[in-house]
Amino acid sequence: MIAPSSLDPFRFGREMADFGRRLATGPRTLREVGDVDFGCSPKDAVYRDDKLTLYRYANPNRRKGAVPLLISYALVNRPYMVDLQENRSLVRGLLARGEDVYLIDWGYPDRSDRYLDMEDYVERLLGGCVDFLRASHGIDAVNLVGICQGGVMALCYAALHPDKVRNLITTVTPVDFHTPDNLLSRWVQSIDMDLMVDTLGNVPADQMNLCYLMLKPFRLNFQKYAGFVDTLENAGQVEDFLRMEKWIFDSPDQAGEMLRQFVNQFYKGNGFINGGIRVGDRAPSLRDVTMPVLNIYALQDHLVPPDASRALKELVGTDDYSELAFRGGHIGIYVSSRAQQEVPTAICDWLSRR
Repeated sequence: MIAPSSLDPFRFGREMADFGRRLATGPRTLREVGDVDFGCSPKDAVYRDDKLTLYRYANPNRRKGAVPLLISYALVNRPYMVDLQENRSLVRGLLARGEDVYLIDWGYPDRSDRYLDMEDYVERLLGGCVDFLRASHGIDAVNLVGICQGGVMALCYAALHPDKVRNLITTVTPVDFHTPDNLLSRWVQSIDMDLMVDTLGNVPADQMNLCYLMLKPFRLNFQKYAGFVDTLENAGQVEDFLRMEKWIFDSPDQAGEMLRQFVNQFYKGNGFINGGIRVGDRAPSLRDVTMPVLNIYALQDHLVPPDASRALKELVGTDDYSELAFRGGHIGIYVSSRAQQEVPTAICDWLSRR
């Protein structure tokens, strides 16, 4: 026997009327918001290498003699996520606490970058920024922050040049790429990356984004936009949403050879665990990461599960290892309201003790 429907037609009618009203206000709200921008903190370009630009953030609160703090972001997204808007900015939190913050913008690879590889990105580009800061500040070593894929590159650089990194901070950085709950890794391991790169050259950003969106298809392709309708009467919430969407889809293409090496050495070979990583003719080992390390990971991260990051503890060669487990996701660790206080405070307090 079929139970009678619990649907209240009057409530359904009210909800549909509310939905229609919000949709009707959408065009007016969008005109009010206009185009959205990102990156709220003043900064200056201080160093360039081809498409790479190194920025230094203006900071009237900079501590005298502060060691440069260099942020190495992932290649697959734009780095302004760390300074998205005034109330969502890791950079602002660091500046307010007196840090001298630098950010690497890797730029947008084109066909001329098809053959850039791990050695180019780790040694020439990241290493060039480190050496510029060492020379311009007259110091031997910098503080290095690596984010996600940028954290993997930072680990490789720190292992190859431990004398040039004073303190290393990794955030949502994968180390063990073969944890059972790593859905992204399972997918990537089934891809013939050699065939893809040999066929396409650089891998298009749209293809990369589709892969990420399909990890949570209902949440990221339907529920998010259905929920957006609920914000259409609030210009501030609409602006926040559009700014995040702009960041998501403002993704660079990936230099073919770099992506091939990264996928084959880490996603397929699990190089930090099994060995076999090559940066040019050198083989970085995490046992050579001997400087103090702070590892920050997100407990609800669907791209880099916590166990993928926590593996770092047993692999590094330093006895000065600390962890911070953040209650949030891969992006929430930079833009959530909780993160604005917790993450920069943890970083600066940790650095101040060293």
